[in-house]
Amino acid sequence: MAKPRDTSRAATAPALDCLDFALDRGSPVPLYYQLARQLEEAIEHGKLAPGNLLGNEIDLSIRLGLSRPTVRQAIQTLVEKGLLVRRRGVGTQVVHSQVKRPLELSSLYDDLEAAGQGPATRVVRNETVLASADVAAALAVPEGSEVTALGRLRLTHGQPVALLCNYLPTGLLHLDSDRLEATGLYRMLRTAGITLHSARQTISARSATADEAARLDEQAGAAVLTMQRTAYDDTGRPVEYGTHIYRASRYAFDFRLLVRP
Repeated sequence: MAKPRDTSRAATAPALDCLDFALDRGSPVPLYYQLARQLEEAIEHGKLAPGNLLGNEIDLSIRLGLSRPTVRQAIQTLVEKGLLVRRRGVGTQVVHSQVKRPLELSSLYDDLEAAGQGPATRVVRNETVLASADVAAALAVPEGSEVTALGRLRLTHGQPVALLCNYLPTGLLHLDSDRLEATGLYRMLRTAGITLHSARQTISARSATADEAARLDEQAGAAVLTMQRTAYDDTGRPVEYGTHIYRASRYAFDFRLLVRP
């Protein structure tokens, strides 16, 4: 009878062989923390994708030259963060990464692409509507005037991360749905010669409605982050008003704070 082939090590190699771990054994930082942080960074930057197998603790400890308790503690740290999962008979598997977005005037598509997150878009709405009071005020147009309304579902590694609703003045540029699914809105604005200069933005949180939860693959009532933003061009003209919803389990805003002199 043929000996069963050990698939755990084969499954581990493609995922980890592309990574170069730099573990400083003389550092006061514990080795488990160094390993956990480097694995987390690899997941965040797409070097380890959802579904990748890392193998079991014995395989990892041999490959990295670490003790099994050290590897177990590093894995447990990321399991508790929801980035890894242990599967009986399979080993440790990557679940997903949490998108950490810098708080600046940039598009989600550009940020995800720069972070190696493999962004994809599904256009769920692209039509001309009459501006509500809120939209009219944001875009500085008369209430009831025509504006373009966009609805897009943004995904990373095939998993939904955000539901984006945007309003733009009609005639600003041609918003083809195929192009919107292939690139970001701000990139299309820049290509059309529209220079984004500044924005007003509000970040909050609430519970997802049943429809929002279904689109984002969450449970109804799950926590979501919300963002409202009005973007202005270099002449001070409002060119885009967005109301966005992000999965709190998959998404975070990243702040850098400086001490005022």
